Amino acid sequence: MAIAAGKEALADCGASTDDIDVVMLATCSMPSPMPNGAAQVAVGMGISAVAGFDLNAACSGFCHGLAVADGLVRAGSARGVLVIGSERMTDWVSPENRDTGPIFADGAAAALVVPSADTSIFPVAWGSAGALADLIQIPGPTGRMEMAGRKVFRWATAELTGVMQAACERARLRPADLRAFVPHQANLRIINALSQSLDAPNVVTATDVINAGNTSAASVPLALHALRQSGQVDRGDPVLLFGFGAGLSYAAQVVLCP
Repeated sequence: MAIAAGKEALADCGASTDDIDVVMLATCSMPSPMPNGAAQVAVGMGISAVAGFDLNAACSGFCHGLAVADGLVRAGSARGVLVIGSERMTDWVSPENRDTGPIFADGAAAALVVPSADTSIFPVAWGSAGALADLIQIPGPTGRMEMAGRKVFRWATAELTGVMQAACERARLRPADLRAFVPHQANLRIINALSQSLDAPNVVTATDVINAGNTSAASVPLALHALRQSGQVDRGDPVLLFGFGAGLSYAAQVVLCP
């Protein structure tokens, strides 16, 4: 899935594998801790001798990845970073578990980050709440995901609204200036609650969870892709991306729609 998503991203922006010197795979669902997935994805795409590493921030992984890629490009350490969110969550959930089985799904999406004269990825607002890490976990190497869904809901809707505002402030925008809000597609209740707290009724809110389920690190880029495909956002529109989940980790940033 990651290979297919990476190829589609390159085709979408008219780039080639020669434009990439870093492949970053945001994922929390690799079947084993090593080898990492990114290097294997690079080979599968026909890319050689590039940096390849995985980033595990679970459902906020893609937003973390964008922030890291932005820093690498700005510092001159990379000229093209392919950020891929790819998850096979169905390997890690039990169909009988009502908190996880009906929600989690598989998917992948990707974006290429390259130098630009204009800012299109604005400063990230991110953090973690490690004291609550046991609310979402996979105990042991062969376990199945366990999630305290109601507690996660309360944490996300009560503690994270300020993160969205901080991301907008760092982009020097008001929430009402946004064209779209693309939160992690955890479930529709959380999405609607976060959208209401953003207090920008004319901003389009992504609800791709209805079609794609909760695909963890892939959910934010998949939801943005769905908005682009439906014509609800255009190139250059300001969009707020917001990932949150296991860790507990979170990251939000305003980007201009590619």
